[in-house]
Amino acid sequence: MTTSTEHETRIDPLWRSWEGAHGGHVAAVALAAVRAQFAGGDQPVRTLTTHFLAPAAAGPLHVSGAVPASGRRTAACVFSGHQDGLPVVVGSALFGSGRPGTSYDGQPAPDVPGPEDCRAVELPGQLAPFARQLEIRPATADLPLAGGERAELLAWVRFTDGRPLDAGAVVTLTDVLPPALYAVWRSSRPVPSAELTVHFTDAVDESAGDGWSLVRIRTDHAGAGWAVDDSAVWAADGRLLALGRQSRVVRGERP
Repeated sequence: MTTSTEHETRIDPLWRSWEGAHGGHVAAVALAAVRAQFAGGDQPVRTLTTHFLAPAAAGPLHVSGAVPASGRRTAACVFSGHQDGLPVVVGSALFGSGRPGTSYDGQPAPDVPGPEDCRAVELPGQLAPFARQLEIRPATADLPLAGGERAELLAWVRFTDGRPLDAGAVVTLTDVLPPALYAVWRSSRPVPSAELTVHFTDAVDESAGDGWSLVRIRTDHAGAGWAVDDSAVWAADGRLLALGRQSRVVRGERP
């Protein structure tokens, strides 16, 4: 097992959520540090798993990593991130080069109006300050806190800074929509991420461009103060970029 020295990176204060920094942003920052310092290199990332141990604050994040196995085509890294000496995240990343093989698409992009035909929505600033870095246009009639019948949200999303849709941006996008339970609730409450796993497709190996992405999030099950959310991210041309699944803690309503 190869162990590397600690690498310092930073959590952007603009990506603040209800409880600490936005989980997707923290995972993307960790991924960038792992690739730069420990593993991956030019190989595309295939899977990223991040466990959130405590809310991350804006500022330095000290990331350390170990590479238990590395071959000609794959490399794996186990990492942890600390702030002020306390653990904030732990996780793993798998990198692997591409090769010719069978293609199959079982998750086609939903048939919805384009972003130019959808109205923008602003998430409440006190709930999601990070949303100021995004433009979000719901693609269906399902809206946050509208008391709908199904726990699913589908929207066109783009970064206001025009960043390319690389792996880090895609990780962030898997977590940018409100928790899917918001589609059936009428009042807000914290639903922080406890764990997020993102599986990337070969479309991220190529240039996915920038601009709009279509993002879907839905809750498959909730109970005992926990929820399981599934998300999908498609490029504007319909290519599937990533699938995400996360475990969330469902807090009680705040007065």
